[in-house]
Amino acid sequence: MSQVLDYLKANKTNIKDTLIRLTKAESPSLNKQLVDLCGKELKREFTQLIGGDITIIEKETVGNQYKFTYGNHENSEQILIIGHLDTVWDEGVLPLKEEGDFLYGPGVFDMKGGLTISLWAIKAVKELNVKGNCNIVLLVTTDEEIGSNESKGLILEEAQKSKVVFIPESSIEPNGAVKTARKGVGKFTMKVEGIAAHAGINAWDGASAIEELAHQIIDLKKLSNQEEGISINIGVIHGGTRSNVIAKEAYAEIDVRITKKEQAEKLQHAILNRPHYITGTKVEVAGSMERFPLERTEQVIQLYEELREIARVHGYELEEGASGGASDGNLTAGIGIPTIDGLGPLGGGAHQESEHVSISNLPYRAALLAEMLIKHSCVKE
Repeated sequence: MSQVLDYLKANKTNIKDTLIRLTKAESPSLNKQLVDLCGKELKREFTQLIGGDITIIEKETVGNQYKFTYGNHENSEQILIIGHLDTVWDEGVLPLKEEGDFLYGPGVFDMKGGLTISLWAIKAVKELNVKGNCNIVLLVTTDEEIGSNESKGLILEEAQKSKVVFIPESSIEPNGAVKTARKGVGKFTMKVEGIAAHAGINAWDGASAIEELAHQIIDLKKLSNQEEGISINIGVIHGGTRSNVIAKEAYAEIDVRITKKEQAEKLQHAILNRPHYITGTKVEVAGSMERFPLERTEQVIQLYEELREIARVHGYELEEGASGGASDGNLTAGIGIPTIDGLGPLGGGAHQESEHVSISNLPYRAALLAEMLIKHSCVKE
C-alpha cells in the first residue's frame, strides 16, 4: 500500500465532506448566479486545502472560470487537470442523499466527484511534501455541458503549455474504467427552402422543402460506417405549415461522431456540399466538426499503463474503455497533447436521476491521480 493512498484513506470522511459541499452548491449550466456561487465554494475548498494561486476568469453569460495553480512557479512547464463545475440539473430537481456506500445528487458523478478527487490529489502531493519541478494547474470551466464555447480558447491556451492532461470526468460504469478513447463530434444544421403551393389546385407548381429534406436525410445516412466508427444522426426535423400546402421550409439538426481525426475533413466536406434532388428547392448547411476524437495513441496507452500499475500496487485492476461522448479532453487531444480521460470516481448514472458515486472509492481515485501527478512532475525529493 502506498503512502499516498494511506494518507487519502485516512481522510475519506473529509473527502466525502468536500464532495457534499460542492454538490450542495448546485450549478445548472444556464444559471450563472448559481454557478458562480458554486465557484466560490470551490475557491474556498482550494484555499483551505491547498492554498496555491488562484486566477478568476470572469464571464458575462456563463459562470466565472478558475485556474488554480500549485507548484514551482519558477518553471513554466505544467501538468494540466481540466474539470467543469456546471451540471445538467436544474436547481432542486435532484436531492442529495447518502445510502450505504453511495452518495446521490446533482453532478456528483459528472463531475463534482472528479473535482473533489482533484483537490485531494493535489492536497496529498502538498501534505506529503513532494517537491516537483512542474506547476500543477487545475482548470475549472463552467460551460462544458453546453458545448464549451466560452472556455474552448482558455482550454487550448493552457493545454499548449502542458506536458500532459488529466481529465477527471466520470469513469465508465460499472467498473470505473478510465477512458482511453472518445469519439469526435460534429454539429450541423440544414435549412431547405422550397416553393409553397396549394397541394390540390396547383401541386405541380410547388417544390416541397420536406421532400427535399427527406432525400437529404437518406443520402446523409449513407455516410455512416459502423466498421469505421462513423455515425450520422438526424435528431431534429421540422417543416411545413399544413397538410394541404406544399412545404416552403424544412429544417434538420445533424449530429456526427467519428473515431479518427483523419475522418473529419472528408466528412465535413461531404455534409456541407450536398447533392440536389428537387428542382426549385435550395439547401443550406452550416456547422463543423467541433471536437476531434481522443484517439488511443501510443501516448495514451502509456498513460493508461502507468495508471494500471499504480492501481495494481493499490490492490485492484484498472480497466480501460472508449466513450461515444465527447469532453474537453477531445480539445486537448486534438492538438496533440497526451490526454487521458475518465479519471473520476467509481459511480454511475450521469445525466440520470440515479447519478451516484462510491464513497469508499474516493480515496483510491484521488490516490491514482496524485501518484500520476508525482510521476509526471519531475520530482525531486
